[in-house]
Amino acid sequence: MRDAFHEDLDRISDQLVEMTRLVASAMNRSTTALLDADLELAEGVISADVEIDTLRSDLDELAVGLLARQQPVATDLRIVVTALHMATSLERMGDLAEHVAKVARLRYPESAVPPELRGIIFEMGEIADRLVLQAGAIISSKDIEAARNLSGEDDEMDTLHRRIFTILASPEWTHPADVTVDITLLSRYYERFADHSVAVARQVVYLVTGQWKSLDDVD
Repeated sequence: MRDAFHEDLDRISDQLVEMTRLVASAMNRSTTALLDADLELAEGVISADVEIDTLRSDLDELAVGLLARQQPVATDLRIVVTALHMATSLERMGDLAEHVAKVARLRYPESAVPPELRGIIFEMGEIADRLVLQAGAIISSKDIEAARNLSGEDDEMDTLHRRIFTILASPEWTHPADVTVDITLLSRYYERFADHSVAVARQVVYLVTGQWKSLDDVD
């Protein structure tokens, strides 16, 4: 019975890692669709979000079933509880990627991103992709040091987020209101995506140490 229980725990971990892979792919494709005004790619991201939602639903069902049947304690309990939190963050990240794709679809056949911001949005997309893939590796390895390093990359995203708002507030910004709204939302989507990656890493720290910590406080 216990062997089956630990197999289910491993299955939960594998499903979380698979969710990070799907979310990374979704944000990568959304960014490309956004910058290239690729309607087909945007539609593909939007329709594929159901796969992430389904995987989260399956994981929730498995985790709740384990809580009911096995009544785990200590580390085993933390694995199940943190998995539920991580799955929630990852599903929200998938939703944020879908939001980016919807902006791309809304502004088709034009790109929603003005030329002077393409470089920043591209960089935000790259950071988002790295963060979620690193989060997947952290889930798999339970590497606390890697979790702390992930927080540093989130700082890079925050810097780009602030830079965009500085540009939007400058006298040189002369684009119409709809463009300003699009860029404001897009920057927020990427920034929140990164925050959820950090939340996943913090859950791993809690899983390993049993303590809630800022990633900057991880030893």
